[in-house]
Amino acid sequence: MDFGVVEQVARLDGWLGEGGVVVLSGAGLSTDSGIPDYRGPSGSARRNTPMTYQTFTGDPVARRRYWARSHLGWKTIGRAAPNAGHLAVARWQERGLLHGVITQNVDGLHQAAGARDVVELHGNLARVTCLDCGVLTGRAELEHRLTAANPDFSAVASAVNADGDVDLDETALDGFRVVDCLSCAGTLKPDVVYFGETVPADRVSRAFELVAGARTLLVLGSSLTVMSGRRFVLRAVKQGIRVAIVNRGVTRGEPYADLLIDAPLGVVLPNLARDTDTHRLLPQ
Repeated sequence: MDFGVVEQVARLDGWLGEGGVVVLSGAGLSTDSGIPDYRGPSGSARRNTPMTYQTFTGDPVARRRYWARSHLGWKTIGRAAPNAGHLAVARWQERGLLHGVITQNVDGLHQAAGARDVVELHGNLARVTCLDCGVLTGRAELEHRLTAANPDFSAVASAVNADGDVDLDETALDGFRVVDCLSCAGTLKPDVVYFGETVPADRVSRAFELVAGARTLLVLGSSLTVMSGRRFVLRAVKQGIRVAIVNRGVTRGEPYADLLIDAPLGVVLPNLARDTDTHRLLPQ
């Protein structure tokens, strides 16, 4: 890190040490775990158009092809392990420095690192929901069923996206069979919020509550391009809560940031609040 970044990190370290920090994480936090982001350096949004709720529910062919791609994508997402950034966030929470964790990610890596009570704005790919009866099941169970239903499916993905979808030659999807809900034979969908779908109101409300009680809103690895995440930055600014952003590349949060660090998260985050003598454990 150059001297300017070192100074910025030291300033952020002081804010973290005061406690009351709410983390808002985006796809850039998970790139070191092998999951590409949307609009940052690995930029999957530049390669493909994400699945929309309207297309998934209204087009059976598109839905079948999505499940084939997602079936392959889960082989990467499901095996991904938390990186140094996720572990740092979990450590801060364990030591009482965090007021809460909000994530736009659907990979579950915050929890795998040991974080608790994470507000998953966009859901989690490890769960599957039935659009007809609403029952939730685990993704591992679905993967066993899809594998059994498609024993000869041998397609290979060229790239995996942050939402668990993959880039794949469309001809490789022919003949893929989907499976239905075991409870009611209804339509299954990953328990994630697609583009064009509304984030559940209780999650939004909980996230706003966390922001309102924060000393600092710390954005990690998000371009804040979509309002789903940027609204929390706007709320923090409105309420006089300082905003710090650590992100590689352009972010739409720049005009609102009291501190903006453009540097690798895997380098910056492990260097924050490492000294337990400097930053004492705060009351939970």
